[in-house]
Amino acid sequence: MASADIYEKISDAVIRGYPEDVETLVKEALRIGLDPIDILKKGLVNGVKTVGEKFEAGELFLVDLIMAGNAMSIGSELLREAIEEKTGGKGIASIGRVVIGTVKDDIHDIGKNIVVTLLKVEGFEVTDLGKDVPIEIVVKKADELKPNLLGLSALLTTTMIRQKEAIEALKEAGLRDRVKVIIGGAPTTEEWAKEIGADGWAPDAIAAVRKSRELLERD
Repeated sequence: MASADIYEKISDAVIRGYPEDVETLVKEALRIGLDPIDILKKGLVNGVKTVGEKFEAGELFLVDLIMAGNAMSIGSELLREAIEEKTGGKGIASIGRVVIGTVKDDIHDIGKNIVVTLLKVEGFEVTDLGKDVPIEIVVKKADELKPNLLGLSALLTTTMIRQKEAIEALKEAGLRDRVKVIIGGAPTTEEWAKEIGADGWAPDAIAAVRKSRELLERD
């Protein structure tokens, strides 16, 4: 199978959200000696980008993003060791470091997980803190990892306040000026972001990636 053909097949498997096919094809691409970075970019990344574009155009839905993200994750994990070996353990150059999580008392993470996947596709180095993340952990990781961006997700009206509390905690720790904060989640708005002193707000995963790039370019 020609390299262009296998990249296209990997991309198509991601678009269709077929993780088993992605696994089989990535393994085959590695077996025949294709560059793991090319497999990632020309196969997996190309597929997820296509899904993102179709989602933004209203041609695909949230479930399609989730399925593509899962397929992408399977393929990326298979490539991790090969990429580290090729780059001497350095991995792929990052355009920015992001720490992201769903705030305390909120166990919703589907949207956040999609954002994580798309940020990685775009070349960000992402640390996912998961869901129901205590404010003290948010502050600790912001201090330890020194991210360019901090993403705070809240999917409930009752947990939105945790975004504000996290920003206030960053101020108290003397860290607020060192990191850009972007918030998101179904009940949040641009007005809420301004009210609590966030640097940016995104209504969906695609917008979150775009806003993240925009915030970095301002630096």
